[in-house]
Amino acid sequence: MNGVPHLQDAWVLLLLLLLPLLAWQRHRLEAYGALTYSSIGRRPRQGKWRLHLPFYCRLLALGLLIVAAARPQLGFAHEESLTEGIDIQLVLDISGSMAAEDFQPRNRLQVAKEVLREFIARRQGDRVGLVVFAGQALTKAPLTSDHDMLRLLVDSVELFTLPDGTAIGQALASGAARLKDSQAKTKVVVLVTDGVNNRGAIDPDSAAAVCEGLGIKVYTVGVGTEGVVTVPMKVVDPFGNERMQRMSMEVEVDEELLKRIAARTGGEFFQAVDPSGLRRVFDRIDQLEKTPLQVKRYVRYQEVYQPFVWAALALLALPLLPALAGKTLEP
Repeated sequence: MNGVPHLQDAWVLLLLLLLPLLAWQRHRLEAYGALTYSSIGRRPRQGKWRLHLPFYCRLLALGLLIVAAARPQLGFAHEESLTEGIDIQLVLDISGSMAAEDFQPRNRLQVAKEVLREFIARRQGDRVGLVVFAGQALTKAPLTSDHDMLRLLVDSVELFTLPDGTAIGQALASGAARLKDSQAKTKVVVLVTDGVNNRGAIDPDSAAAVCEGLGIKVYTVGVGTEGVVTVPMKVVDPFGNERMQRMSMEVEVDEELLKRIAARTGGEFFQAVDPSGLRRVFDRIDQLEKTPLQVKRYVRYQEVYQPFVWAALALLALPLLPALAGKTLEP
């Protein structure tokens, strides 16, 4: 940070109170020593100020030396943040059912992305990564402290970019793989899904066992309401053209599986049926996994009295310049 002015011995500045007293004393003595004489032949007094110049140069030099004696300094502060370190892997379902429009006026994925961005912004000092999944899992971002970049990646997540389906076990295993080499004291997976595992070669319970063995805590979030919901789906007409068509679908959230995964790894299960509910879930997770933060502040001071000393010496030398030029300022 920029230097902050500081006086090591500020009490020395009390000596500055002597300066107006010295000036008053000089003019008082000058008044007592005045003589009355004829003005005939008297020279103009345009140069009277020059009689006082040496005195005021010395007086100002004394003031500067007093300031220098107070030891002016510039303080440069350095802050060091000490955290226990939490690594968080977000695992987000982008299967077709996340397009369901029961989170009006937006769909489930749009609301989930917005809440994830807010959550990431609050995790100062933590590394956060992102895995998306449908019928397959894809790592969008490894663990990173570059939260601005991560929020941009969350913005770029779209539906229908992976084979459809819900591979919960594979997604959870992918998130665990990203955390297995982490040296953080706390490792967390936040699994956000709205469906039932129906794809992937890895069983969700096996993936949960892996997380347990690696000391990874899993928070599971079931998104949306169960039952019939309206979902925009891609369909192909007889001419081979793709278009979006709104269809009614039966959607089921496997709460028992999500509760089992959370319980086995020491996490918690949450159900979010609307945007405000999803925000409350992430607020709760944010509080459960709050990063302990300590800040140590170091201040290094740099002495800056030298310019005051040099300025004082220059002022003391100033009245001597006319003498060196063959003139004198003294009467």
